[in-house]
Amino acid sequence: MSSSFNWHNPYPTVRMPVFGRNICSTSHPYAAQAGLKMMQQGGNAIDAAIAAAAALMIVEPVSNGLGSDCFAIVWDGHELHGLNASGVSPADWSLDYFATKYGRDAQGFVNRPMRGWDSITVPGAIAGWDTLHQRFGSLPLADLLQPAIEIAERG
Repeated sequence: MSSSFNWHNPYPTVRMPVFGRNICSTSHPYAAQAGLKMMQQGGNAIDAAIAAAAALMIVEPVSNGLGSDCFAIVWDGHELHGLNASGVSPADWSLDYFATKYGRDAQGFVNRPMRGWDSITVPGAIAGWDTLHQRFGSLPLADLLQPAIEIAERG
């Protein structure tokens, strides 16, 4: 490794997204810039988070796609709110269904399937974004998705 590597700015060709008293940190600079743009337009942290998550869906589709989940802890200035928008299982699934189909382990716990249709759930990310936007968002949803649309169109 070169001794000239700068750990504080590992991507010198990309401007670090910084804006006054707010912060938006993501695993990809384009997503952080999408969140920052929402705050520059008067949006709040929830607006920034949704815009950044939508952008991550484009730039990191394997890690943050439409089929993912959404979890949030939100402080509204008065009360702490939690959101678990992990995927739900189909209505016909029950412990009895899995116990009959996959059996139980030595301790009596129902075995979980590791492959196939029974190992997945309905994705919860988009429903989570909608819930957060309805309850805490301040900008129109179309505005929040615009940076992701632009990233997708530019390629």
